[in-house]
Amino acid sequence: MRPIARTVAIIAMAMASAAANAGEYAPLDCSKAQSSAERTICKNYSLGQSEARMATLFSIVTSLVAMGQRGNIQDDQRKWLQSRNACGDNLACLRESYAARIQQLENVMAGIASRGPY
Repeated sequence: MRPIARTVAIIAMAMASAAANAGEYAPLDCSKAQSSAERTICKNYSLGQSEARMATLFSIVTSLVAMGQRGNIQDDQRKWLQSRNACGDNLACLRESYAARIQQLENVMAGIASRGPY
């Protein structure tokens, strides 16, 4: 299978099972934003897009990995949320936080894609 077709297959499988993981990480609900970081994310379009991308990657990745690795990723997500929230309203800090977390999740996805088979 060609790399693009393989990636599409991975995403299709993940999206089919992502609904089962919805309770593991709920994307930021701006109507319930409480912390300074959450309010800042909700007011900033690019940070909102980063939140959506990170939440989607998290859902896909956790639906594709084994239970042990899933637990580690969930633990890392909780730690990341604490770190993100510590940024408060600092835009640069929030951007860096999202960029780092997205890169971590993309690395996990690349590892999954490299192993196959599909």
